[in-house]
Amino acid sequence: MRTELSATFGIDYPIFGFTPSEHVAAAISRAGGLGVLGCVRFNDAEELDAVLTWMDENTDGKPYGVDIVMPAKIPTEGASVDLNELIPAEHRAFIDRTLEQLGVPPLDEDAARNEGVLGWLHSVARSHVDVALKHRIALIANALGSPPNDVVVQAHEHNVPVAALAGTAEHARRHVENGVDIVIAQGYEAGGHTGEIASMVLLPEIVDAVGDSARVLAAGGIGSGRQVAAALALGAHGVWMGSTWLTAAEYRLGARHDGQPSAMQEALLTATSSDTVRTRIYSGKPARLLKTKWTDAWDKPDAPSPLPMPLQNILVSEAHQRINEAENPDVVAMPVGQIVGRMNEIRPVSEIVGELVSGYENAVKRLNELR
Repeated sequence: MRTELSATFGIDYPIFGFTPSEHVAAAISRAGGLGVLGCVRFNDAEELDAVLTWMDENTDGKPYGVDIVMPAKIPTEGASVDLNELIPAEHRAFIDRTLEQLGVPPLDEDAARNEGVLGWLHSVARSHVDVALKHRIALIANALGSPPNDVVVQAHEHNVPVAALAGTAEHARRHVENGVDIVIAQGYEAGGHTGEIASMVLLPEIVDAVGDSARVLAAGGIGSGRQVAAALALGAHGVWMGSTWLTAAEYRLGARHDGQPSAMQEALLTATSSDTVRTRIYSGKPARLLKTKWTDAWDKPDAPSPLPMPLQNILVSEAHQRINEAENPDVVAMPVGQIVGRMNEIRPVSEIVGELVSGYENAVKRLNELR
């Protein structure tokens, strides 16, 4: 499983693994892919710097990347304390009422409160770029549109290629015009922020739209070697995978005890491909989440409309913290793609990558036999 991008990045397989976990990202790079650390959860640039130092030391000298979030439509700027004042009282009352109905206990009085994700504010994301470029990163990816031109130039001055997610062919063409090197064609099936066109339709459209002006990664609905083979057959130069790594053994985010799966992982392990929903309740922009009692509550008649980014995530940040600590799989709030139906066991990253490669080889062999 080698493409032009394998040689460009010096990796064994064109498997780009996006994850908020530094332990998973490092394991993906060590296994022969390219681990990409999601930076949006780091409100503090110093914390990100420490984590990337850890990545430098735990990837066996192999390349890794970072994913930032700089939306094309710039969100309202400000500290979380200031932005909190923009949140309507009715929204707060709905959160309190819903958590009580779902049996989610309050935080301890002395517990530190989650202030919400500020990583999608341009000011914070720019600090992520500045910090990341001080480390040996091999890629900067942007999750919501093309990064600003000066960020693209800044990355290129450090010889770091830039990738951006696209949900339409027009998005892809715009990325190329803005200097993006790699377009990530993310289909409707994907977890997190995603568009409305399915991967099978979107991928060849984007491949044709950008031609030789950029390389293309396929994203959305990829969790097996057969699906990797299908993506390459449709013209992709590699794959971008996110959801699959949430049930990796190395994933340590979320409350867990004695090495057991977290409540989030328990929920994912029993979910089917029908158990997701595309909604604005996580961040203020459409994102695919695991369907739970929490997402159902936002569909009820008394639920308010989600707020715009970044206010929605600030609104639900403490709720997410309480849900996480409640350890109830029926209530978790987690972005995940429709591929969740294949995520049925906890496995180490090396095993996941190994199965992707063997599955790809078997798929290609089968196709060759059909000639």
